[in-house]
Amino acid sequence: MQSVILRKVIKLVSSALIASGILFSYTVTCAENEVATLRDAAKIAEQKEPNIIPKVINKDIKQGRNYPMQPPVIPHTIRSYEVNKYNNKCMSCHSRQLTEESQAPMVSVTHYMNRDGNFLAEISPRRYFCNQCHVTQQDAKPLVVNTFIDMHSLMKQKTAKDNQE
Repeated sequence: MQSVILRKVIKLVSSALIASGILFSYTVTCAENEVATLRDAAKIAEQKEPNIIPKVINKDIKQGRNYPMQPPVIPHTIRSYEVNKYNNKCMSCHSRQLTEESQAPMVSVTHYMNRDGNFLAEISPRRYFCNQCHVTQQDAKPLVVNTFIDMHSLMKQKTAKDNQE
């Protein structure tokens, strides 16, 4: 019974402190030195010089993929490309009809299928907005350490380990 009353009192007191701003400022003060961020050890209350915006790799060379069914990255800049419900600049090179002239790879046939698996004459509305899945490759160092190992490498390691045993 006492613990229930104690919890209610703590809840009321913390609500009052949050409303007055006291608990909030205390939380921020404590969190400054404890929270890991991508701010390079800059305190939360300080304004840090922004990083330089990395350039898009614009080499038109296909990039390797890290896992099966990964959408390919866009190997060129798309800075002024317009993609809205009336226009899709990507399709001016990547549509079935224009790939011979542009020499760009055609979008996958899956982009011409509806959700029931039926093929459409035009690109599916589900796949119309290319940037939902495809991104440009940036010339930037990673913000965090990437420990991802693709399945092919994992299987090689496992096979080598099994052969040693």
